Amino acid sequence: MAGLVPATHFPETAQSDRRFWKMGPRHRAGDDDFWNVTIMVKKKDDGTKIVADNRKARYAYSIDDTLEAGIMLVGSEVKSLRGGKSTISESYATAKDGELYLINSYIPEYTEASRFNHEPKRDRKILVHKREAARLAAAIQREGMTLIPLKLYFNAKGRAKLELGIAKGKKLHDKRETEKQRDWQRDKARLMRNKG
Repeated sequence: MAGLVPATHFPETAQSDRRFWKMGPRHRAGDDDFWNVTIMVKKKDDGTKIVADNRKARYAYSIDDTLEAGIMLVGSEVKSLRGGKSTISESYATAKDGELYLINSYIPEYTEASRFNHEPKRDRKILVHKREAARLAAAIQREGMTLIPLKLYFNAKGRAKLELGIAKGKKLHDKRETEKQRDWQRDKARLMRNKG
């Protein structure tokens, strides 16, 4: 313990915070690397927890625009989502009676809910403003676009949110072109790393 310096010697940390104990001889007060390390330790994330991610969507569709929307869930669905075993890879959104619904998304049953459990593949209402729902419904019907869920996550407040992408399906040659560009970017990064 002789080499450790307590947090009270560092101006930007609190006295009671014991996470900021650093090795004394290695870090001096005037050393720039020391302050960069301290800042990196204090870095905070935005508090979102991704539950389900649709990685296949960016390959199969060209996504023009994205938007964040709420999703109407029952209590057992929220508990099951916190377990993180849901899938949205084969789901899509559609418009019915001026409202948007998420079709074919899978949220497994919550075992502790007994008889008050939910149906795993039921249609779930997407919560957006009326004007936004009308605009998206028009895009789906007229322009041949599709609403694809990209991510299902809990935001910093703990609310379940859905990131929707307004997308158009790719043809086979478009998918090949995307794959070719991705491979080239990967090879280019590898070459730069080896030279650098």
